Amino acid sequence: MQIDVITLFPEGFSRCLEMGVTGRALRDGLATVRTWNPRDFAPDERGTVDDRPFGGGPGMVLAAPVLAHCAEAVLAEGPAAPLRYLSPQGQQIRQGDLERWAEEPRNIWLCGRYEGVDERLLNRPDIEQWSLGDFVLSGGELAAAVVIDGIIRLLPGALGHAESADQDSFSSGLLDCPHYTRPVEWQGQTVPEVLRSGDHGAVARWRLKQSLGQTWLKRPALLNERGMSPDEADLLEEFLQERHDGARNQRES
Repeated sequence: MQIDVITLFPEGFSRCLEMGVTGRALRDGLATVRTWNPRDFAPDERGTVDDRPFGGGPGMVLAAPVLAHCAEAVLAEGPAAPLRYLSPQGQQIRQGDLERWAEEPRNIWLCGRYEGVDERLLNRPDIEQWSLGDFVLSGGELAAAVVIDGIIRLLPGALGHAESADQDSFSSGLLDCPHYTRPVEWQGQTVPEVLRSGDHGAVARWRLKQSLGQTWLKRPALLNERGMSPDEADLLEEFLQERHDGARNQRES
């Protein structure tokens, strides 16, 4: 996969991708990340890429001509791909979007800065706007690094176990189940017996029940959006009953 990032801070951005799964995948050649600095396409020796906004107000706005010049150079260096701009005004990114982008041969990301980007550039038909959520960062570099990490870990060979990505939160529309490791008992809390039973079918059932329950507790809208099979509805009911019984026993003890 080829990933291109338009950023005013290429060195700082690149360091975000050097660690862990993403860094190993890049070193193994599963993907390549190239950074493009709009200052290299500025019309003056100072590398000016921004200007004051019309109508007044604080801050500076990234200029459309410079960014367009840079974008055209990026688009010319590889397969055709949409230019994705990371902005709080964009559509919120979901796991399914990452899965779809991981199957594309090329991703191009534009990182905003300052007060944003001249709207006339964003009106281009080949630009998409995407958001991590309803909050504001100082620039798009951290957001781009987060998205790229989420994409690269889905590439074949990126994770140590092929099934790891399939068990992530949101991969099935549900939150992930709880996980435990040694010691068996810690601070009065014990690893559930089913996870120590060696019964793979029982473990799979428990994990699905917990995923349904955790989603119901923490992100119920996900369940409404996803829906449940009759068997899953029974598992959720079992989870809720166990939770109710546990709370009652705790009150009585």
